[in-house]
Amino acid sequence: MGRPGRRAAAQLVPLLRAQHRLDAVIANGENAAGGAGITREIAHELFETGIDVLTTGDHVWDQKEIMDFLDDEPRLLRPLNYPPGVPGRGSVVVEPPGGPAFAVLNLQGRTFMPDTENPFLMARDEVPRLRARTPVIVVDMHAEATSEKIAMARMLDGQVSAVVGTHTHVQTADEQVLPGGTGFLCDAGFTGPHESVLGREIQPVIERFLTNTPRRFEVAANRVLLQGVLLTVDASTGRAEAVERVCEPLAAPA
Repeated sequence: MGRPGRRAAAQLVPLLRAQHRLDAVIANGENAAGGAGITREIAHELFETGIDVLTTGDHVWDQKEIMDFLDDEPRLLRPLNYPPGVPGRGSVVVEPPGGPAFAVLNLQGRTFMPDTENPFLMARDEVPRLRARTPVIVVDMHAEATSEKIAMARMLDGQVSAVVGTHTHVQTADEQVLPGGTGFLCDAGFTGPHESVLGREIQPVIERFLTNTPRRFEVAANRVLLQGVLLTVDASTGRAEAVERVCEPLAAPA
């Protein structure tokens, strides 16, 4: 979420990679540019922190310069369930040197969200194609409704390694491994300033609710946290073995 979130990624992602000996890091970057979309420069900045794949959601289109970059950069995904001909791609298979191959699938829900194609039908078709290359598949289900996220995880249970929800900016406490071996967390939360309203300065949001008139919502600055989920996956089967929430504070400047 904006510059504070990018600062947290730069400082904490390398530490977490070393601490947990991570094979891969996946992050949703759709709010990285001032809380609205992502740019080519910011995507490169985030890749340099040690992030392997960036997913997005409905805000991916907020920065118009991203259109060409979505076609140029396979590690930056937009939701799969946009119509044919839309720039970019919705999934990728990554083959790290010396590490297990893994796939990332980016989907977007439809409840209280912009119109898109049916993510359930598209996931049902895409997952077998990805499994032909690797059993390790992580799904970012970018959705407002918890029911959509849970239903997607249940439909894909046993076919993907994990379904992790994004979009609401509120980390949930329902981490689990489903019966078929798919890890699940309804929402990973957000990396950025938590002394805020979903990452935005507090008072303008309150004034918006009080007056129902437009306000400018700037990105807040204080109590910066990195939130997410740590997945332990059997690389040979793709089954999740453990799911653990992550919430790491960024040290305040001296």
